[in-house]
Amino acid sequence: MKSIASRMVAMLSMLSIAALATASPAKVDKPLFHNDRQRSGWNAQETVLTPQAVATGNFGPIWQSPQFDSFGDVPPRLFASLLYLGSVAMPAGPFAGKTLALAYAVTSTGYAYAVAASPVAAPAPGTIIWRAQLTAKPCDGGTSGNLATPAIDRAANRLYVTSCDDDKKWQVHALDIRDGKEAAGWPLTLDAAALNAPGINRNSGNQFSDTRTIIQRGALNLSADNARLYIPIGPDSAGWLVVVDTRLSRVASAFSSTAKTEEDQGGMWASGGASVDGEGRVYIATGSKFLARARKGVAGIYPDSEHDWGQSLLQFRDDREAGLTLVATYSPFNYCQAGAADIDLGSSGTAVIDLPADASGTPHLLTVGGKQGNLYLLDRDRLPGGTTKRHACSTDPDTDGSLLAPDPQPQFGLRGPLNLFGPYSDYVSMLDQAKSRSTPAWYRDAAGKTFIFATGSAKTGDDFSTSAPPGLARVAVVAAPGQPAFLQVDALEKTQIFENAGSPVVSSAGGAGAIVWVLDPHAPRTAPLYGAQAPKPVLYAFDAATLKLLWKSRQGELFTSGKYNEPAVVDGMALVGTDRVQAFGLRPGPRRAAAVVAPVKRATAGAPAPVRLNAAPPQAKPATGDQAIAAGRTIFQARCNACHGSRQPGTPSRADLAKLSQAQIVEILLHGPMRPMAAGLSKDDVGNVAKFLSTRK
Repeated sequence: MKSIASRMVAMLSMLSIAALATASPAKVDKPLFHNDRQRSGWNAQETVLTPQAVATGNFGPIWQSPQFDSFGDVPPRLFASLLYLGSVAMPAGPFAGKTLALAYAVTSTGYAYAVAASPVAAPAPGTIIWRAQLTAKPCDGGTSGNLATPAIDRAANRLYVTSCDDDKKWQVHALDIRDGKEAAGWPLTLDAAALNAPGINRNSGNQFSDTRTIIQRGALNLSADNARLYIPIGPDSAGWLVVVDTRLSRVASAFSSTAKTEEDQGGMWASGGASVDGEGRVYIATGSKFLARARKGVAGIYPDSEHDWGQSLLQFRDDREAGLTLVATYSPFNYCQAGAADIDLGSSGTAVIDLPADASGTPHLLTVGGKQGNLYLLDRDRLPGGTTKRHACSTDPDTDGSLLAPDPQPQFGLRGPLNLFGPYSDYVSMLDQAKSRSTPAWYRDAAGKTFIFATGSAKTGDDFSTSAPPGLARVAVVAAPGQPAFLQVDALEKTQIFENAGSPVVSSAGGAGAIVWVLDPHAPRTAPLYGAQAPKPVLYAFDAATLKLLWKSRQGELFTSGKYNEPAVVDGMALVGTDRVQAFGLRPGPRRAAAVVAPVKRATAGAPAPVRLNAAPPQAKPATGDQAIAAGRTIFQARCNACHGSRQPGTPSRADLAKLSQAQIVEILLHGPMRPMAAGLSKDDVGNVAKFLSTRK
């Protein structure tokens, strides 16, 4: 019996039990970070996960994959966000002829995966369809094998993904989305030989170094025809935007944020990477320099040097022959002070927003945030900066070149950029003091009003490193015909505390039923992600119209993840990458009362936020005899039979399960691989399932 039980647990660990959740046919793709090349962060085709459905109490864990591969003793982490394709035709292999919904993940230990993701079809959700080892020696002992979200070219059946190898450094791969095999002519190496080749760097003079620390964290993006792959690099020197010709499998162009190697600044490290608008223009924000203040203060960001673009937003044209051409820039009025204090503008990705042409005099917009807790709005057609030199340092917020609201801002007493997460400071907002590191998302409601959602946290405490509300802001884009658009705070969520929130994403059915989803690591930026005390993230769902908290995952329900991650909300599921794929959705069964989550209070600064749930409703007396068996049958049919009655190869049948003792079944459901499927069930419910299975009736 022990060998049967061990084998059964192994099979269950690989498969997980599928929830027979009500879900729409798989039609939605998430091929890029923040959903699309514009980085909107908005899925407007979600008809299942409405605010009412998520708040009922029937929303929760439905399946998970096995834990991904470790590197030696180092467990996997997902800094990269999950991607998803709702229907992938499989031409060969064990699933030949089938069309699968697949989630794609890449890990810090140097692997890429495709995971079955349909909760209502075989193979069982959570099944690993393929895995590809990208590097045998992932950088930093297996903690930096991959940090960036990949990009999918559906037409070419390719997943583009980067990896870091201790010997080969950073490489970019082209994997087949169906089987994980590398395309001919790939991978390409991103090193000094490639980036310093004649004609590659369009901000010539700077030299890429193989001996400096390189961080390729920014999400990959693709041109509209998928012929150009955009890869941002944020090393311990200048930032680089690299362009790969995907047709010819070569590095085609690059642009360094500084023209002089010794004037290093401007890393391009934000998780959002570059955005691309409908005209093919490419946008990316650059950062400052961690050691700028220690070395030279304001002088360390070189405000008087030409072709130095730290702490700026850059707009490019990408000519297929000439490569990247810088066509316009924006630097905040206070880029000198903020840059000297390592308050990166480049901690935020950029998001492209298009308004109806007749709604505003500035219909082509761009938004970006930053560590300072500000949110900026820019006219993409008229960025205020030139292509030779940043403007002189300023302390006057009214001179800022972004689209400013007509009214004075509270932190200035003058017109200036919008500050969402305070207190405002030009000098204190680095490391755990930083107020935001996420890419904004936007949404247009049924009335045609456009809103931007931003995540971060206000700061308190003696050193301003303790997080406090607000952590989520809804900002209205105020537009009028013939007038420039501007931003106005519409609502702030003040009951929940985010420590280092990932980018928000929005799901809705067109302009109705919008939900804002946020994944927070539940720990400060500097918290270690390895060891017994590694933090476990929390997933939140808010009503976009009111910012009311609809639902949050229970503390410990998610496994430890990386940082700067976002969920994929697709086809009636919220998928989260931790050290595996974990899926949440609507579970069958009677409607349950939603958990009431109290506002978070801190006992001590920096302590983990306790989750307070309402008391469980009184439980009915345990069923006995035939009643217990009948109750167990009902639960099994609703939650388990979709897989265990499917007769799929490798899936334990009911007869197989009946070979286990009741105690073993209870253990598997309450503490083993089937724990997500038992979520919401009482111990009596679990016992009834075990009794039903043991009867073989």
